[in-house]
Amino acid sequence: MRNFRRHAFAAIKPHNHRKICTVYLAHEAYSPHNHRMNSGDKLYIWQQDTWPKWTYAHTRLAPLLAQVHHAQGLLLGRMHDIGLEQRDQATLRVLTEDVIKTSEIEGEMLNPESVRSSIARRLGVDIGALAPTDRHVDGVVDMVLDATQQHDQALTVQRLCGWHAALFPTGYSGMTPIRVGAWRNDAQGPMQVVSGPSYRPRVHYQAPPANTLDAEMALFLDWFNTASQDDPLIKAGLAHLWFVTVHPMDDGNGRMGRAVGDLALARAEGTAQRYYSLSAQIQRERKDYYNQLERTQKGTLDVTDWLEWFLGCLLRAVKGAQGTLSAVLSKANFWRQWADTPMNERQIKLLNKLLDGFDGKLTTSKWAAIAKCSQDTALRDINELLERGVLMRSEASGRSTSYEIRSVPVDAFGSIKQGLNEAIAHAKNQ
Repeated sequence: MRNFRRHAFAAIKPHNHRKICTVYLAHEAYSPHNHRMNSGDKLYIWQQDTWPKWTYAHTRLAPLLAQVHHAQGLLLGRMHDIGLEQRDQATLRVLTEDVIKTSEIEGEMLNPESVRSSIARRLGVDIGALAPTDRHVDGVVDMVLDATQQHDQALTVQRLCGWHAALFPTGYSGMTPIRVGAWRNDAQGPMQVVSGPSYRPRVHYQAPPANTLDAEMALFLDWFNTASQDDPLIKAGLAHLWFVTVHPMDDGNGRMGRAVGDLALARAEGTAQRYYSLSAQIQRERKDYYNQLERTQKGTLDVTDWLEWFLGCLLRAVKGAQGTLSAVLSKANFWRQWADTPMNERQIKLLNKLLDGFDGKLTTSKWAAIAKCSQDTALRDINELLERGVLMRSEASGRSTSYEIRSVPVDAFGSIKQGLNEAIAHAKNQ
């Protein structure tokens, strides 16, 4: 959910961000006061007399909680057994996906190679040549890494403002100036979430008034930093909901809310290493995510339905992480298989790109472009790998011949662990 005055849900009209604000302010018929609620209305949960005393049916959530804890335990156990280097590679994959997807939810597309390089540089993970990054990518990475790597540190006003400043280093969201590193002030009217055309807007949500934010955030931060009887996973779901409901910033509330949730999850697991991405799962279920938020924010303080959805999404994220584990193990197994095969730097670079998930089909021309060499050199590189059995021609090449890595079966888990140090030593700048 990208944040700004009277802004649209990213899932509904991402291209209307900011433009809607301009239209509303330019036409008296859609000026801010026309979207204020009538006195006495209690449409949103923050207007309830008992706000923010959350309630939920623990007995209804208990079976789902048990499933999530069990899935987390299995995943953490498997990752603990595969060795430090492989855990670092898995964390790099997951954090890269997390940064990309938390921005994609807001309709922003980041360059995967830039994100991966930015994270690798900060974590000290060797991935060979690093791609160039920019302040915007580095800002999102800094926020996500601070939330997960420093999860044992208190969440404070200063820390949240630092995240916000990292997200908007220029003081602009797009072409619109915003308050950076400070709570919103509602100088242009109440903070609303809307969609649709300017002549027929639909208000999905209106946040609490800006003059209440000091008190609202003090209450939230005190709760967040204090031990409670809530299950840690319940607390993560409540923290995510509470933050985006208060909506304290001019923009970036969705990304910051998900970072707050990730911080709570890292605290619950007691580790800075991340093996699954909740943001990636939310992105896959984006429509349901926004529907659940809107329904909850217009409901009562019984948030059992929201927590049930949140825990279900979390369970699907954890179970889906088996793919990340398989990819890391396959990569380690691949380099163990071909450790004694002579290869040049171009071949190593391209093989690692294939192992990390190559977008589209690998052709001679793509090889030449990525390796920055001639077509003849690219063809020679490929032919050498074909002769050695490392590459094979794709059966679905179509009009242009394409190539893929010859599949190397992943051994049983026990045998993968055997010889792991040798695999690491020969990882060839992976």
